[in-house]
Amino acid sequence: MRSFTLFLSLFIFIVCSSCGESVKKEEKAAAEESTESEISEEEKNKLILFFGDSLTAGYGLEQGEAFPEIIQVKIDSLGLSYQVVNAGLSGETSSGGKNRIDWVLKQNVDVFILELGANDGLRGIPLEETRKNLQEIIDFVRAENPDIEIILAGMQIPPNMGQDYTSEFKNIFPELAEKNELHLIPFLLEDVAGNPELNQQDGIHPTAEGHKFVAENVWEVLTTVLKK
Repeated sequence: MRSFTLFLSLFIFIVCSSCGESVKKEEKAAAEESTESEISEEEKNKLILFFGDSLTAGYGLEQGEAFPEIIQVKIDSLGLSYQVVNAGLSGETSSGGKNRIDWVLKQNVDVFILELGANDGLRGIPLEETRKNLQEIIDFVRAENPDIEIILAGMQIPPNMGQDYTSEFKNIFPELAEKNELHLIPFLLEDVAGNPELNQQDGIHPTAEGHKFVAENVWEVLTTVLKK
């Protein structure tokens, strides 16, 4: 009887040990599968970062009406694996953008869209200062990720500051794009600027309908980058 009891105890111990090992293997396999799934999801969802001022932020609009959000809807409808991040800040200048680019780029970004400079022009900030700030932002982004695709949004301003200032301001963007081999949106507000029906009462910020036009201007350039 004693031998049978000893045999039974040993049998139960072996079975329990085997079950324990089986459970551990299953838990390990599940954990590995979960990790692989997370990595796969990270690889799948590449990031497009819109870095700009009130135009990007969607000043005066409801959530989802700004052009970066319109771009996200378009991307989703096409089944493309990109997530849009809107890092627009109302009132932002090129100097302010240079100061906050460090913490904005804490995440891994695949496409960086730079939309700054309009507030510089409206405030009459010296052109060389604007050019220098934008160049430093570009340099910082490239240093963080040499393989990143950068799109620069061209901007124009009313002739309030004089024809020379207005003309030279407009030239900053294509010149920076050529120098740094960037993708260029010739004029972000093409077909929108100066149209009362597509702008809010301030005559500066596009309406929700205006942002649809802006989104098309961006998409025309962005789509060539995503096809790569």
